[in-house]
Amino acid sequence: MQNRRLWGGDLEVSAIGFGCMGMSWSYGPPKDKREMISLLHDAVDRGVTFFDTAEVYGPLLNEELVGEALAPFRGKVVIATKFGWEANPNDGGKWSALNSRPEHIKQVCEGSLKRLKVDAIDLFYQHRVDRKVPIEDVAGAVKDLIREGKVKQFGLSEASAPTIRRAHAVQPIAALQSEYSLFWREPEETVMPTLEELGIGFVPFSPLGKGFLTGKIDASTTFDNGRPDGRRRSRRRPQGDGEERPHGTRWSPRRDCGCCPVALERCSELSNWPVDLCGWRLHHALRGLVTVDNRTAGRVDDDSLKCDLLLSCSEHGPAACLIGSRRSEVTTRQAAMRANAPLMLLTEKQNSLIVS
Repeated sequence: MQNRRLWGGDLEVSAIGFGCMGMSWSYGPPKDKREMISLLHDAVDRGVTFFDTAEVYGPLLNEELVGEALAPFRGKVVIATKFGWEANPNDGGKWSALNSRPEHIKQVCEGSLKRLKVDAIDLFYQHRVDRKVPIEDVAGAVKDLIREGKVKQFGLSEASAPTIRRAHAVQPIAALQSEYSLFWREPEETVMPTLEELGIGFVPFSPLGKGFLTGKIDASTTFDNGRPDGRRRSRRRPQGDGEERPHGTRWSPRRDCGCCPVALERCSELSNWPVDLCGWRLHHALRGLVTVDNRTAGRVDDDSLKCDLLLSCSEHGPAACLIGSRRSEVTTRQAAMRANAPLMLLTEKQNSLIVS
């Protein structure tokens, strides 16, 4: 497994990280705890050293799982977690309310340290920008935690370039985590230039398009909750020539190449910069992808094939074969408001980006 150093700090991690959210939350019911611990151990054995969780995943359950599973590997792995959400009494107690007040950040840190069974959090992200709290206050609170030895590095997630600059001026940011894949390339224009200028690392989540870019999902696919498309129902879905087809298959002319390395290749084109954050719930899925990485460092060996594939993705990429948006329109508007960023929607009728 290749290692990469996050530009903003001294963290050296595996080129492919493990996003642990789906084990406990969001994509169907939680998986069997013993099975997930075994899967996390399998990932470590295969060279994965970067693991991502958050207080809100579960909530709390995912941090507890990760803390128990990775306890034998202290000093050998890097664990990132996140703060910024809390239970919302106006939403049935769901963790849908933002809270990045400094006192809350410090409370979350204490709880995360206990659940993760660590003395210091390797990378502490603000999960989403809270417009009620100046980002300078957020960065200052994490700076205090770093001084106290409870946090090693500070990160942001889904933040705009101006917000990144303001936070970085108070406390250097090690990494930004945002969605980035062949499906969603907007960060190339909006945040990546700023990250490169300031020397901040980039951790793309969902580099395989929430599973659609594996080529294993089509319109008939059902998930753990038994509904077609499940959580992903309102998001992107495949289309082409008047009929739906599996995502990714049209981008891989040679079946033995597969869709996953092609999708990850796009993220790896930036001078070995990003650390791709993938999520697994099944042993065979982990072994299939990480085996490819062990053999080719996450890249397509055949340069001519690689160029053809990337050119095809650039010329006929997401808009040519997708309908639907990254999120529902409501959540997209909410996210844009939180990040104080332009609103971007992929319209079903036009398959084009609208900026407002």
